[in-house]
Amino acid sequence: MTKPYVKQDIQQGIATIEFFHPAHNSLPGDILAKLAQTITDAGTNDEVKVIVLKSGGDRTFCAGASFKELISINDAGTGKVFFSGFANVINAMRKCPKFIIGRIQGKTVGGGVGVASATDYCMATKFAAIKLSELNIGIGPFVVGPAVERKLGLSGMSQIAIDANSFYEAEWARQKGLYAKVFDSTEALDEAVQAFAEHLCTYNPEAMKEMKKVFWRGTEDWDELLAERAVISGRLVLSDFTKEKLKRFE
Repeated sequence: MTKPYVKQDIQQGIATIEFFHPAHNSLPGDILAKLAQTITDAGTNDEVKVIVLKSGGDRTFCAGASFKELISINDAGTGKVFFSGFANVINAMRKCPKFIIGRIQGKTVGGGVGVASATDYCMATKFAAIKLSELNIGIGPFVVGPAVERKLGLSGMSQIAIDANSFYEAEWARQKGLYAKVFDSTEALDEAVQAFAEHLCTYNPEAMKEMKKVFWRGTEDWDELLAERAVISGRLVLSDFTKEKLKRFE
């Protein structure tokens, strides 16, 4: 696997949506756009009862934003468009009428933590430590912050956002509510995800749809909120501080 992709496989009511990028599953704008659209399409597909969201490879779940694209941002408008990519994925997950199960096989950073947080039920391996690294490069987890705060609480989110240089272990994330279960291996994780998805397919789709509305109540302003946050990140990425920090990744 060397080329980035987003693909979907539907089997017996379960839509498995998988994204991949050779740079530790980082997410450039085109992959974010495809991911948002694929999730939206699965939500309107009557053949689909439940969605499993995963990434390719056996190590990192998601390294967050594409540093290559971050480095190339030279104006606020481009910055807003880039950070809106994560907003669009999170909002697509929020609005999707089907439950989304997160399958987190390894470390996840920045925007990847936001994607994991936007799932409705998330399972992981013990290797799935999380980190919000944005403050390290002079921006912050503004766009993904609401999703992360919704799962970890303000205290948990602020802890990892301020301590931007540290990975927090999967067990910490489980205790805080991001992960429902943590497994010793990817094989055990996959077995559990499959069994859980199959079980959800036996539930009433209308009941699950109504429950999802209940779970996400209070997020109705996120289209506007996350767009506003994207503007903040798009402005900060142009700062001298951030430009200097990003030179390390060129």
